[in-house]
Amino acid sequence: MAVVVDRDECTGCGSCEDACPMEAIAVKDDVAVVDVDECTECESCVDECPTGAISLP
Repeated sequence: MAVVVDRDECTGCGSCEDACPMEAIAVKDDVAVVDVDECTECESCVDECPTGAISLP
């Protein structure tokens, strides 16, 4: 299972995209989108998100 992005909290800042070592996150239409096939659940994006919009279920 991959990390989840709360679309209401995401500002599209790109911090998660920069932090992801697997390049599994891309900002599209001002919201982070996770490629579930590439996400390794390392939580780097969770730690970097300034709004807390990303979590691991």
